[in-house]
Amino acid sequence: MADPSSYRPRPGDIPDTPGVYRFRDEHRRVIYVGKAKSLRQRLANYFQDLANLHPRTRTMVTTAASVEWTVVSTEVEALQLEYSWIKEFDPRFNVKYRDDKSYPYLAVTMNEEFPRVQVMRGHKKKGVRYFGPYGHAWAIRDTVDLLLRVFPVRTCSAGVFKNAARTGRPCLLGYIGKCSAPCVGRISPEDHWDLADEFCDFMAGRTGTYLRRLEKQMMEAAEEMEYERAARLRDDIGALKKAMEKSAVVLADATDADLIAVAEDELEAAVQIFHVRGGRVRGQRGWVTDKVEEITTGALVEHALQQLYGEETGDAVPKEVLVPALPEPVEPVQEWLTGRRGSHVSLRIPQRGDKKALMETVQRNAQQALALHKTKRASDLTTRSRALEEIADALDLDSAPLRIECYDISHLQGDDVVASMVVFEDGLQRKGEYRRFQIKGFAGQDDVRSMHEVITRRFKRYLAEKERTGEWADGEDTDGATAPAGTTTAPVGTAPADSLAPTSTAVSPLTGTGAVTEADARPEAGAVTGTGPAPAAAAPAAPEPGVGPVDGALKDEDGRPRKFAYPPQLVVVDGGQPQVAAAQRALDELGIDDIAVCGLAKRLEEVWLPGEDDPVVLPRTSEGLYLLQRVRDEAHRFAITYQRTKRAKRFRAGPLDDVPGLGETRKQALIKHFGSVKRLRSATIEQIQEVPGIGRKTAETIAAALAQAAPAAPAVNTATGEIMEDEEPETTAGSSGAPVTTGPPDERRGQET
Repeated sequence: MADPSSYRPRPGDIPDTPGVYRFRDEHRRVIYVGKAKSLRQRLANYFQDLANLHPRTRTMVTTAASVEWTVVSTEVEALQLEYSWIKEFDPRFNVKYRDDKSYPYLAVTMNEEFPRVQVMRGHKKKGVRYFGPYGHAWAIRDTVDLLLRVFPVRTCSAGVFKNAARTGRPCLLGYIGKCSAPCVGRISPEDHWDLADEFCDFMAGRTGTYLRRLEKQMMEAAEEMEYERAARLRDDIGALKKAMEKSAVVLADATDADLIAVAEDELEAAVQIFHVRGGRVRGQRGWVTDKVEEITTGALVEHALQQLYGEETGDAVPKEVLVPALPEPVEPVQEWLTGRRGSHVSLRIPQRGDKKALMETVQRNAQQALALHKTKRASDLTTRSRALEEIADALDLDSAPLRIECYDISHLQGDDVVASMVVFEDGLQRKGEYRRFQIKGFAGQDDVRSMHEVITRRFKRYLAEKERTGEWADGEDTDGATAPAGTTTAPVGTAPADSLAPTSTAVSPLTGTGAVTEADARPEAGAVTGTGPAPAAAAPAAPEPGVGPVDGALKDEDGRPRKFAYPPQLVVVDGGQPQVAAAQRALDELGIDDIAVCGLAKRLEEVWLPGEDDPVVLPRTSEGLYLLQRVRDEAHRFAITYQRTKRAKRFRAGPLDDVPGLGETRKQALIKHFGSVKRLRSATIEQIQEVPGIGRKTAETIAAALAQAAPAAPAVNTATGEIMEDEEPETTAGSSGAPVTTGPPDERRGQET
């Protein structure tokens, strides 16, 4: 636990201007981001007597080891930069709203030649019009089913569409009149696009035009005694009215507005949003957050506005936003919203009438959402805290293990041996820091040896990161070797005065990203780290073969998550005494003695500790045991998923996968040209060169690789037993697009572990 006075900057060094500040922990990870109209006044509040601080603020400042800031010109820029940094660094002490579900949207892909109506979740795509969010996907499908009578827009997937176009026969919806069948040319691309545009207009709330038009057509058909057509139009009108009834009129003046309500207690807060378009509730969503800092209702509203509209532009930001409390100050937030929309946005508290009554409804929804969330065991902050304390007591740890890493080994009878590493922080999954390993140190089945290899590789990378960033505690590494040249080991708080002088970083005008104009490689603006001069960076460690992040390469500077950079307080292995002993031996060999190790055996759910002959038995009702089981089960799920993927890829691999320098495009070009690998194998180098993009050197490499590869087994007529020499073997696309000969399924029936 750090003393805030050890890294407190001098008041004269902090500018009295708007800006954004961030606190970092001892591992240089950003743990809190905030903005201020006056940096000097705001930062002074954090360095007062600890007894006067809110408990969560006190925890934050004692966890931090340094503070730094960036000066901006306006409060609007500070708001945008704060949002960008929170999204980038994911600080643990900032308010982070968690969607209580992944809300589905009704999406119309207007960016395609033939727009498609479908249910979509996740990030929004450019060129797609979204309506919602909806509480349930079935609600979207019911609405679409009603509207397809009037707007027969395409709803099929790309595969179904192409198959129908190839065969010349539409799907069932095309036959029953719920699709205009653009796949077979019944409607032109231009007319189908106009039909999808009308569908979007109706969903956006412009319903009166279509109803009046259909009623007029119905009357004209009746006057002309076309009663069947009039009846069909009557049914269409009924379908539209039924779809409209699914979203009741709540505001009579066809208002476009979002209503935001907040329900909170001392520990958590729930936010509910109603999206009103054309006077009707078109969508609803909600978030829940842990209040990890002392925060007002207005500040919660401000964070909700950032998350709700931070990625939106244009009409996605409504003309009016109704809230229970205004942020302080409100002008920068309103100006930011106006900039996102491109026209004036009104941010206010409803005082009377229908809007106030609807706000009360939204408030009741928020209160119910908070009450429901409180009953969820895994998300309850009190339950998680109790679980961590029980683990600390059972394992005799000095403090609760806020970061837990769990490892598991998976294989199929000794083949495709892989391992997983999952991370839980504060009792919750940290999926962005999951890692997976391929066991390459030996072949065969040996869980104990595999566990030793994985732990060794993981913590070698951790030590390499410490060496690279100069985080050695006493100038010597864990193996007794001296620290790298240039490493400064001055204790916190001993920096010379000139090293504390901050410099401002210019921030570009508000462009929607809040990007800092200076290169990231420059020293941090306003950095007050309380340490000596920056150590000379050691050469980065070479990439570990067989190790990779789940979500792609992560940056390793400026507080962003780095591979294996942060040590856990507790390592959990899936297994019993042998696996625990292997993990502890790996740590001992690396000289790491400040990380606890335990294992959870599946059979009796016993907790094993290194060097102990008897396990620790936690009560079956223990929250600590429940958390360890969740961590272990998640590691097992992650490992076996990777093992299955790796095994399936191996089964689908073809001979062209082993040709060095041959990419996906040229593999497919070869197969398209020759028709099969068998014909390619029998082709001459000159014939291979006829394929576009294949030169002589590449052709020679392909011919040599295929000559070395074992030819596919000949096809056999199962009825007669005859070997069909002249027939091409049946092929299927491999993972790389190259065909492989299909054969009998693998006869092995081993159990995955």
